[in-house]
Amino acid sequence: MTDYTAVAERYIAVWNEADADARAKAIADLLTEDVSFTDPQASVTGHDAFGEVIAGAREMFPGLAITLGPVDGHHDIARFTWHLTPEGAAEPVVIGFDVVALAEDGRIRTVYGFLDKVPA
Repeated sequence: MTDYTAVAERYIAVWNEADADARAKAIADLLTEDVSFTDPQASVTGHDAFGEVIAGAREMFPGLAITLGPVDGHHDIARFTWHLTPEGAAEPVVIGFDVVALAEDGRIRTVYGFLDKVPA
């Protein structure tokens, strides 16, 4: 049985990884080569493009820390909320909700992201 919380924790850890090389390795370990990522800000395919999305978010929100909310999953699909809080901020500036679909090998093959709160 798939541990959806562990998958979501690893996914959030990828976003929180500040070192680009370590982040690229974590992406390769967790996501399929042809991973599809779609949210209101981007629609990309593949490890490199996904890594660029994360790098852009890290530039926009220096020192970002993303925390994981509740996780629910079944049939190789999981959903979870998350909160993005930049360094020094008391409250999250972005709150989101992601849905991930897993490949047969347990890696993430698709991510659909929704943004519930964004900076004005």
